Amino acid sequence: MDAIHTLLDEHRSLAAVLHGMLYLVREIRFYGAAPNFEVFHAMVYYIDAFTERFHHPKEDAYLFRLLRVRYPDSAELTGRLQSDHRAGSEKIRLLEQTLTRYEEAGASEFVAFAEAVQAYAAFHWNHMRMEEDRVIPLARTHLTVEDWKEITAAFAGHSDPLFGHASTERYDDLFRRIVGLAPGPIGSGSSG
Repeated sequence: MDAIHTLLDEHRSLAAVLHGMLYLVREIRFYGAAPNFEVFHAMVYYIDAFTERFHHPKEDAYLFRLLRVRYPDSAELTGRLQSDHRAGSEKIRLLEQTLTRYEEAGASEFVAFAEAVQAYAAFHWNHMRMEEDRVIPLARTHLTVEDWKEITAAFAGHSDPLFGHASTERYDDLFRRIVGLAPGPIGSGSSG
């Protein structure tokens, strides 16, 4: 069940980026910190490129599909989560748009950006909680050893050329870049 560990690790990486964005927004709101648009853009790109285009399609195509085959009563739950995935794609576009407006128009657009960050984070934390609290226990109970081999291969990036090892390394590099750009305590970059 290496796939579960990979899925949870990917959730933790997304959570770290979301926490980082919320932290930076709070620093701007409450302490007058200057926005670091390079960090914000890297964070939004990571969420879009990794979560929306890499992580969610694997959940849909492998974990959810196989769970529905082995446990048809999961169809409503997995259908809702797939609907969340589609909604997440729309929400990331809103986040990108509010970030661009904030960068171009300045402080007058900060509130809209801050609200989009908060809404996106809350949406994803609820979504991840449902996967971790409901889907994973069902998968552990109902999926076969062969199912887990297929899912593990997919999450490792070896079963689909779209999700190859080079892609995984690219997203790991992007995550390290975000950590390097972001100021402490969320990253290792300078605060000024």
